[in-house]
Amino acid sequence: MSNSSSSNEFLLLAFADTRELQLLHFSLFLGIYLAALLGNGLIITAIACDHHLHTPMYFFLLNLSLLDLGTISTIVPKSMANSLWDTRAISYSGCAAQIFSFLFLFAAEFYLLTVMAYDRFVAICRPLHYGTIMGSRACVRMAAAAWASGFLHALLHTANTFSIPLCQGNTVDQFFCEVPQILKLSCSDSYLREVGLLVVSACLFSGCFVFIVLSYVQIFTVVLRMPSEQGRQKAFSTCIPHLAVVSLFISTGLFAYLKPPSLSSPALDVVVAVFYSVVPPAVNPLIYSMRNKELKDAVRKLIQLVFVCEQLTLTLISTDYN
Repeated sequence: MSNSSSSNEFLLLAFADTRELQLLHFSLFLGIYLAALLGNGLIITAIACDHHLHTPMYFFLLNLSLLDLGTISTIVPKSMANSLWDTRAISYSGCAAQIFSFLFLFAAEFYLLTVMAYDRFVAICRPLHYGTIMGSRACVRMAAAAWASGFLHALLHTANTFSIPLCQGNTVDQFFCEVPQILKLSCSDSYLREVGLLVVSACLFSGCFVFIVLSYVQIFTVVLRMPSEQGRQKAFSTCIPHLAVVSLFISTGLFAYLKPPSLSSPALDVVVAVFYSVVPPAVNPLIYSMRNKELKDAVRKLIQLVFVCEQLTLTLISTDYN
């Protein structure tokens, strides 16, 4: 490709060459995708329907589930379709849209995780001022800021990446379009501009990470001083899941984008990409519901309600038929 307009498609990395392994990949990704849809869908519905969960923490969790659904839907369906139809192609516009959507959702989720850490800090370290600081209007503004920041982040990187002349072919060494892989196709020093932007973004993310770490240092300091064991358990039940999600999300994401070239290989890049793009949306609902009694109760009530409605529908259909 001599420039960004001389090719109308890219070739993504195939997981396997044989038909049996392609179908296995399709089945595995389908299972992960359905688990993510079910888990995040249950959390979104439970929080929206249960007025007891209309609090800042669960409002941010609802936004997180929406971002997780968007992230995995940006990547996995296309990869499954390629395996099912034995193809590697993705259109130029489709690749640009995939990069924009993924960066948008990825960055927004990271900023939202930072906001959630602040929410936990205020709730535990400043409980008397929690209602004032984390009012409904403030929560909406913080969530909107996370979404808007992700949008600007994605717009800047996508526009800059696809303004770079590409002449190293059209083969992308990844199962989805990713900025570092597109930069490998560059044929001029202009790619250094995007590398600079990636470094700036990494610094911003590192700043957010430091903020999260400092917040949790203060949180755990306060929690360990609580005289009530029940209070400590409740505090840990709301903090540990968030900390686990942050650790998985940040460690794999930063390693994918900042690892030295000497560690780069197609197999390692694919494994790391799966861990930071596919695994978190699927396991986040499990992590958050594992130690959260309120959320588990809400999901249980929702499932029971669906079961009752299904039984009632079957009874009505049976009655009408008879």
